[in-house]
Amino acid sequence: MNGVNVHTNETKEPARMQFPMPKTMRTVTAILAGVIGLSVWTALPSNGAAVPHLDTIRVGIFLDTSKYKLNTAAASFSSAAALQVGLRLPSGVIPMFETASGEMIRFTMDDYKPMLLETTNYQTALALIKRLKAMGGSGMMTASSDPRGKVYQILEGSYGTAAEAKSAADRWLKDATVASYAGKSSNASLIGPLHLETGMTYASKSDAVKAAGALSASGAEAYAALKQTGSAAAVYTVLIGAESDQTALSKAKAGALQANPALALRVTDAASIYSLIRDDYTTAESASKPPVALYSVPAAGAKLWVSTTGATGIKLTERYNRSYRGSFEVSGLNNKLAVINELPFEQYVYAVVGAEMPASWPAEALKSQAIAARTYALYQGFGFQIAHVVDTTLSQAYGGIGSEKPTTIAAVDATNGEVAMYNGKLIETVFSSSAGGVTADSKEIWGSDVAYLKSVTSPDEVSEKGLYKWYRIVTPDGSVGYMREDLLDTTDQFSASGQPLLRVKSDGSKVRPIPLIQDDVPIVDSVNSGSLVVQLDKVTQSNEMSWVRGTYSADTLLGFTQGKLQKAISGKISTLEVSQRGPSGRPTEIMVNGQKLQVKNPDGFRSAFGGLPSTLFTIDETARVTMSGADDSVRNLPADGGSVYIQGGDGSARELKEPNYFILSGDGQVRAATKEPGFRFEGGGNGHGVGLSQYGARGLAELGYDYKYIMQYYYKDVQIVKE
Repeated sequence: MNGVNVHTNETKEPARMQFPMPKTMRTVTAILAGVIGLSVWTALPSNGAAVPHLDTIRVGIFLDTSKYKLNTAAASFSSAAALQVGLRLPSGVIPMFETASGEMIRFTMDDYKPMLLETTNYQTALALIKRLKAMGGSGMMTASSDPRGKVYQILEGSYGTAAEAKSAADRWLKDATVASYAGKSSNASLIGPLHLETGMTYASKSDAVKAAGALSASGAEAYAALKQTGSAAAVYTVLIGAESDQTALSKAKAGALQANPALALRVTDAASIYSLIRDDYTTAESASKPPVALYSVPAAGAKLWVSTTGATGIKLTERYNRSYRGSFEVSGLNNKLAVINELPFEQYVYAVVGAEMPASWPAEALKSQAIAARTYALYQGFGFQIAHVVDTTLSQAYGGIGSEKPTTIAAVDATNGEVAMYNGKLIETVFSSSAGGVTADSKEIWGSDVAYLKSVTSPDEVSEKGLYKWYRIVTPDGSVGYMREDLLDTTDQFSASGQPLLRVKSDGSKVRPIPLIQDDVPIVDSVNSGSLVVQLDKVTQSNEMSWVRGTYSADTLLGFTQGKLQKAISGKISTLEVSQRGPSGRPTEIMVNGQKLQVKNPDGFRSAFGGLPSTLFTIDETARVTMSGADDSVRNLPADGGSVYIQGGDGSARELKEPNYFILSGDGQVRAATKEPGFRFEGGGNGHGVGLSQYGARGLAELGYDYKYIMQYYYKDVQIVKE
């Protein structure tokens, strides 16, 4: 390696305080905290207000609102026991039908969908479904009968208008494979929510299906359906057509009357709710397997209620096959299918604690998570139009029954009804996985000053226990990356600049861009057994406490920022430096090419730089150095431009042309630099870092602190109150 006298310009975060935990002090403090905690546990809020309470909670699983969009074209439910389906009214639930034990049922919107294919060939239909799925589409394979026999239809998506469905069809048909299966290149037909009523009613679903099949075999487009009027019991009927406009509906009417002139067709009753029933083969493994009943959900005015008495809950296929306690409400909202899981509030907290924190962690940490989760959910109110919360980390993670464990259930039960309050009001108990050693002040992350969300040191290093160490190395061909310690042997040899040399143990040992195995990220290099590599540094495997990302080229970093900034960066990124930090050392202002980077708030830096794990980081501008000449002149790279020459001990000089070079400082430290601008991020923590740190809660619990102390440590001056 070649050394030059250089002052580096790497931005550094402030030194972190060590968390003071002498054993004797821990014992005394824990006792005092327990006494204080007991007094506030039994107290009411200072203003005498009642502690908020919620019997049941509504969790948005699939929802389309201004704050949250997670859509599905269909929702499939099943249970080990029977499912009961009814119409939910303000006065209660009117039963509609019941499934057999283990039977799956599906729901989709009664809306506009492109029909990309009609065929009697199951394999052709299956191939098109697979192609749509591979392209990210939401294909459905339904089947009906007509004079040709069983006919499979491939429907796609869920659209609020015919124009939207037509536009979607045009997009799909631009794909040559889809067009070849569909046998067309344009003008896909549409289905829609326009139907005609036959006026006939039937005692059972099978009778209605049989009647619809007979009409279809005669040339009519007929479907079995459920009809619900007022508070009367639902009845089975037959509808004609599923059309997108009046012209198509008139054509369907003519076809039905030709098949059976005695039909007394009329427009569907506006005061009634209809649910059309189709045979769905989307989830079937072959044409010989029985289809699933697919029920349409009106775009407005109907809320279907799915419940069970089974102990194993209800499985929702489209949400990772998770099973859930409680019941489901299925309706239309903003022209999309809305799926809401409604369940007892404390049972919801069971699943949140299990999804947010490992069940093997100390009981006091789990209890603190229970109070944080309970308080957070209560604080939200109806935060998502028809739901209190959603099931992702936009609210808090909720994985249903599969997330529950005996220890997490015990933690929730032990703290039943306990919440955190400040000045008599619920607090917003924001939390993150790890604070990286110090939590953030709310103002330095979101720009708002919240009295109980202040920066404190946090014992998050517990996340590093048992992890491998990784060496940052230089390979024989000059590449820089990381190799895990068990793949290398130390030697007693050193490089010309005095850096330790390590010997590779096995052929094909991989050099990775960061100290972590990522199968979906290309490796930097591959080195064979016996090769000597230069050690630059030794770090812990990237984890919730400490991590590395990059080195990113200027073009890659610029691509990350697209659509993430309030004002786009003009031109190529040459320099990027932290210009201001908040109380915890987190960047609050970053300059790019000498101009302030425009984000809504400092939390936006994470997404702007390609999804950094946390808000606590430093930036190593690998091409940025300050060079001092013999005449005391100073040149900054890359700002001043020009070539760099390296002078050898014999007085010879050559221009630096290699992409990587290495700088030896006066204290013997080596820094890997790049000729072209590159940006490497080193940070700590996982998440925004405000409020409770989950790893910190574990660390405090392992040090002997109870859950009340943990909560009051991370949320300043709060009370833990029980209803």
